Amino acid sequence: MLAARGDAAYDVQMSLTIPTLVAAPFAVYVHWPFCLSKCPYCDFNSHVRHGGYDEARYVRAVEAELAANAQRTPGRTVSTVFFGGGTPSLMQPSSVAAILDAIAKHWSVSPDVEVTLEANPTSVDATRFQGYRTAGVNRVSLGVQALDDASLKELGRLHSAQEALDAVAVARSIFDRYSFDLIYARPRQTPQEWGAELKRAIAEAAEHLSLYQLTIEPGTPFFGLHKAGKIITPDEDLGRDLYDMTQQVCADAGLPAYEISNHARPGAECRHNLVYWRGHDYVGVGPGAHGRITIDGRRYATETEKRPEAWLMRVEANGTGLIVDEKLTPGETADEYLLMGLRLAEGIDPQRFTAIAGRTLDPRRVSILQGEGAVETTVDGRLRVTQSGFPVLDAVVADLAA
Repeated sequence: MLAARGDAAYDVQMSLTIPTLVAAPFAVYVHWPFCLSKCPYCDFNSHVRHGGYDEARYVRAVEAELAANAQRTPGRTVSTVFFGGGTPSLMQPSSVAAILDAIAKHWSVSPDVEVTLEANPTSVDATRFQGYRTAGVNRVSLGVQALDDASLKELGRLHSAQEALDAVAVARSIFDRYSFDLIYARPRQTPQEWGAELKRAIAEAAEHLSLYQLTIEPGTPFFGLHKAGKIITPDEDLGRDLYDMTQQVCADAGLPAYEISNHARPGAECRHNLVYWRGHDYVGVGPGAHGRITIDGRRYATETEKRPEAWLMRVEANGTGLIVDEKLTPGETADEYLLMGLRLAEGIDPQRFTAIAGRTLDPRRVSILQGEGAVETTVDGRLRVTQSGFPVLDAVVADLAA
């Protein structure tokens, strides 16, 4: 474990954390799996179809899955919708509108519903974005990934830094809420370079940034290149320095981390992702979508067929693309709450963990982690990972879950 560091700035950040929600939210995730190209670092369920695909047919299948899910979750009120991918901004605005209409047909929708759509800078134009807003989208998340052309080329991105900034400007002109992603700890990246790039990004960001350390995932082209020594990423110490710089620069700019990789001005957090991290219910539709729903007091994990064409045929035959529909045990549900909730700066409620699991967290393990400076208990009794503990979050979770 890493030794504790001075966390005064972290304490200030936590005083600005997200307000407690009055009622548990309910979310809908729509996965659109198609991309113009496959990035060499990406292990998401995304697919390139150079011969094209029948968009209207896929939209009808999404509508069918929404209907099937609504039958299992009647009476819920949708508080957030998220179009993820893949590249949802390849969809026509009319397709987005049709899906949102289907959601409103099957569930009540909160008056202040958050509707996010992911977009790549290569698929952004003002007319298309205006169409999304008219359809009901009120927040966009742009996959910028880097603000220098050499890095973008190495990452396999199809846009330039200027095109990315132009896309951000278009989003700013149309949507009140927008966010964009950056990847750091890239090959040969220095803290000085990342610090300058991050400050430039913050100057363009209104309220939210998602900042991810580059990870080398099995099965990707980067994995083979890294194994062959053709891609060299920062070592553990440099990675920690880059992480610490990220936290400090963002906090100083008024965008503290509310989750290990996500930064926002207080009140501007992504409400949809908070549904995941706080362990609430969400429906997942589209190829490879995951869901978590509660039926008669029991939590279910759902997953659909990943391959788009196979998913489409399955939905057209059965009304759903489900391949996993598993009733979770209380222990599995509690472990998920621990795994997801400790990603948040606000941490978890130990009493909620006990209610789910039927057991308390081991006080001896908690005490050891507190002594190592990895976790702490807040004045209102929540257990959270400290700023020093976040770089070893997986180990902390494993220790507490054991």
